[in-house]
Amino acid sequence: MAELQLSPIIAGAWRLAEWQFSLDQRLAWIEGCLARGLSSFDHADIYGGYQAEALFGEALAQQPALRDQMQLVSKCGIKLVGPARPAHGFKSYDTSAAHITASVENSLRALRTDRLDLLLIHRPDALMDADEVAQTFEQLRRDGKVLHFGVSNFTPQQFELLHSRIPLVTNQVECSPLHLAPLHDGTLDQAQRLRLRPMIWSPLAGGRLFNADTESAHRVRWVMGEIGARLGLSTTTLALAWLLRLPSQPLPVIGSRRLEAAEEAMAATRLHLSREDWTRIWAASTGHDVP
Repeated sequence: MAELQLSPIIAGAWRLAEWQFSLDQRLAWIEGCLARGLSSFDHADIYGGYQAEALFGEALAQQPALRDQMQLVSKCGIKLVGPARPAHGFKSYDTSAAHITASVENSLRALRTDRLDLLLIHRPDALMDADEVAQTFEQLRRDGKVLHFGVSNFTPQQFELLHSRIPLVTNQVECSPLHLAPLHDGTLDQAQRLRLRPMIWSPLAGGRLFNADTESAHRVRWVMGEIGARLGLSTTTLALAWLLRLPSQPLPVIGSRRLEAAEEAMAATRLHLSREDWTRIWAASTGHDVP
């Protein structure tokens, strides 16, 4: 099977329902992302109360030829309580074969596609049977419904368990100048050791880089403002360049309705941040210099 190739910046669709785009606006957003080099789209069955994938698929159905120009990523394993899933009585995780298979079928139907390029287990599940998940993944691949598999929010140990049963291609984790845990808990070390590029959610700290009223956020904003002014970069570009400087070669997921944000994000792929500037941002976040 061909190696999975994702775009260096990934378009996140988790807020698609919140944007309240018309059908034409949704299609324009998809086409605008593609035109700017964001060919990979990150979904999950639960986004938008189980509605976001269908909104995307409805737009994609207007221009079906776009499907071969993109990579579709989705996630499953979280069961939310709500009107879209009346059978769910309590929020829980479910990585059973039946739930994974049903989730994939729902996502394919909603996205108006015959395949997912990448499927992730959304959250670690204490009841996950690694052999059962691996067998389910293998069946989905044989059926041509999912081409590659990974996980999201897994610790290195949890990743290692499932990876020992079936090859995984990524771990999507939270990381930003305000969330440094993956740099120090072994997550990105494991990614580099296995030569598997991690995906990064919330690379702008969910907007906290711009507005959080905390000491670390104020320090990071001040330092990034000084570096950005010197290099002529926006905070968005600089924050993503900071992540892209990591040797594990992460793939940030951005979720903005603004196509200008996609342009700012792609600008980061053309920047190689110096070690000193990278470390100044790290030090601003932690509140101390390197030891």
